[in-house]
Amino acid sequence: MPTPSAPIIQVLAVFATAFTAPTFANALVLLYGTILAPGRRTVAAALRMMGLGSCKHFTNYHRVLNRARWSPWVLSKLLLALLIRLFLPPEAPLLLAVDETLERRRGPQIKYKGWFRDPIRSTLTRVSKALGIRWICLALLVPVPWGPRLWALPFMTIPALGPQTSARLKKRHRTLVEWAMLMVDKVRDWQPERETVLVGDGSYAAVALGNHCRRLRWPVKLVSRLRLDARLYDFPGPRPQGKRGPTPKKGPRQPSLAHRLQDATTQWQEVVIPWYGGQEKKIEVVTGVSLWYRAREEPLPVRWVLIRCPEGSFKPQALFCTDTSAAARQIVLWFIARWNIEVTFEELRAQLGFETQRQWSVKAIERTTPCLFGIFSLVVVMAKTLHPVTLPIRQTSWYWKEEATFSDALAAVRSDLWHGANYSTSAQEADCISIPQVALHSLVEVACYST
Repeated sequence: MPTPSAPIIQVLAVFATAFTAPTFANALVLLYGTILAPGRRTVAAALRMMGLGSCKHFTNYHRVLNRARWSPWVLSKLLLALLIRLFLPPEAPLLLAVDETLERRRGPQIKYKGWFRDPIRSTLTRVSKALGIRWICLALLVPVPWGPRLWALPFMTIPALGPQTSARLKKRHRTLVEWAMLMVDKVRDWQPERETVLVGDGSYAAVALGNHCRRLRWPVKLVSRLRLDARLYDFPGPRPQGKRGPTPKKGPRQPSLAHRLQDATTQWQEVVIPWYGGQEKKIEVVTGVSLWYRAREEPLPVRWVLIRCPEGSFKPQALFCTDTSAAARQIVLWFIARWNIEVTFEELRAQLGFETQRQWSVKAIERTTPCLFGIFSLVVVMAKTLHPVTLPIRQTSWYWKEEATFSDALAAVRSDLWHGANYSTSAQEADCISIPQVALHSLVEVACYST
């Protein structure tokens, strides 16, 4: 049976307090089997990889997901603390990326399914919908010693049901913005005094979310897109002495960002920043501070940044940050870092079998996918523990790989598990066979890099 080395055991011991001893032992078996298994990530596949295909008490391992008592919130708290301890300096801010992804699932027993926009198949001119479960994920963006870009490590994943599904199941319906508020509250409870930045795409560009982040005892900085036709206002001036009536909440309306984009008098500033894909790009920005107002909401003070490309490689766009003292360049860098969570979603599908789960009970569905997202982060943690400075990279004479990817981290962890396997010594010499070293190396490589 594959067994981990001492460094991995020490890392995973952090989560022992969240389970009873029998449940934790069974959960570790599922964890190791899921890491080693190629293809579908099911309980049966994990047990086969651990040499338990003939185990008569296989239902004990299914109970870890569909019946055992343990809290995903506790695991999220422990995982976040572990990621901060291993990847961030003591005074470094928390850079969080929030986004949603779709798990395509069909079948009458999948109660959480609904019709949602498919981000992979949709285009700018055509919206494609798919049946499945929508998950909202909160990930910590951290530097790794194996590459220049930040890695998005999920630590909290929640099913975001559609309105019809919530009504059918008689559950309170929460929008994406309301789920984001709940997630921010949890992080603030766990890490109260640490500087925190939350980055999301246009789905989280909401005045309500911005005001919620600002009202916290330790405010969170929200960075997201801003519509070019957003209603921006000046701050209210001093109230005239003796004037009656309610105190004004905003001043005169400012020109829209779309108008500033077309105005020839707008003063653009040229900035060179690290762009998507690790390349440097020259862009032009203009920034300002305004009150963003929506009906039935308190005006939100924001620093907006209008961006355009002199080469015309992308359409002009606008960003905002609830920290009005933030620099325009820093706001752009924060938003560009959000792209790494999309890489994580793709790696989850390609390397960890996301969308291949086959659980159908409500509790198992609520637990399996968040656990799979958490395994992604745990694999990176274990790879960092095993290789603190340099990660072994798969190289060939015809392809030189400059930067390590998640497949390399997964292969490093698998290699450690396979090398620590408890192989029983054969009683008879005739049962032993010799394998050439080259062939053995090829078999190990196939086992470590299989998907």
